Amino acid sequence: QVQLVESGGGLVQAGGSLRLSCAASGDTFSSYGMGWFRQAPGKEREFVASISKIGTSKSYAGSAKGRFTISRDNAKNTVYLQMNSLKVEDTAVYYCHADRPGSGDNYWGQGTQVTVSS
Repeated sequence: QVQLVESGGGLVQAGGSLRLSCAASGDTFSSYGMGWFRQAPGKEREFVASISKIGTSKSYAGSAKGRFTISRDNAKNTVYLQMNSLKVEDTAVYYCHADRPGSGDNYWGQGTQVTVSS
């Protein structure tokens, strides 16, 4: 079992930056691939970025490429999402996700609100 707690959301003006954090506990953090997803009001939850267990492989949604950077610190059991050049359309609840490859085990955090104003 893994518990995930996101932080770092808030209100920012368009063009600004935010850094989201997701702290994990309960199991071996480095056994999990980690990801960020988001859900805007009235929309489906969508993939934003993911990072492999030791951080050697990263993947981004097209909307995030060039603006967002995912990283992890396995010593701190934490995954980050650095978001730059934020746009109004980035407004959403951002969720952290943990996935143990091949096991079917996966977990979600409770989400953190990001609001980008024009």
